Amino acid sequence: MGLAVRTLVVGRLETNCYLASCQETKEALVIDPGDDADVILGAIEQDRLTVRLIVDTHAHFDHVTANAAIQKATGAPIAIGRLDAGALSRPVQIAGLLMMGAASPPANRLLDDNEEIVVGKQTLRVLFTPGHTPGGISLYYAPAPLVFSGDSLFRMGIGRTDLWGGDYATLIHSIRTRLFTLPDNTIVYPGHGPATTIGEEKRTNPFVTGQGD
Repeated sequence: MGLAVRTLVVGRLETNCYLASCQETKEALVIDPGDDADVILGAIEQDRLTVRLIVDTHAHFDHVTANAAIQKATGAPIAIGRLDAGALSRPVQIAGLLMMGAASPPANRLLDDNEEIVVGKQTLRVLFTPGHTPGGISLYYAPAPLVFSGDSLFRMGIGRTDLWGGDYATLIHSIRTRLFTLPDNTIVYPGHGPATTIGEEKRTNPFVTGQGD
């Protein structure tokens, strides 16, 4: 018995929202509820989950728009990386020309590097992976192994760095020192697009194999 992962593609930007649940206790995290709260809540009910925490990998609107609705329905607190917490109240403004989305309630828990998040009998570790935003985080589950990378790392891509708080050099450093040090067989669940593995991205991702420097 370990961690079950269900992927829900939500919102106009097709954000990956994840339900990460302890298979034994059915306690769950909702990771990046970007929109379509009804879809997310329907999946929670279908899987008979008890949501213990809402985790935002970063504060961009397409990852937080459903925070308020999910929190109201489940009573779960909201957690986010410490340096992104102040931006939750202004997700429209930080999205550049993409003027949509809704402000989130304030975070109830501020996450720091290497902090542990316990859900049921499973434990995930916070990895500080700034660059897409100043306080971006990833969540690593060692037993699988798997990592929720937010918008830091995609299959054959990386997150944008031309929005609020973005910095290309910082993002590449985060990927190389925090994500690429994970085992090669680690499954990567990104904020958008299909899953991949750390090994595959180390071999083929053009932004972090040298060609993108």
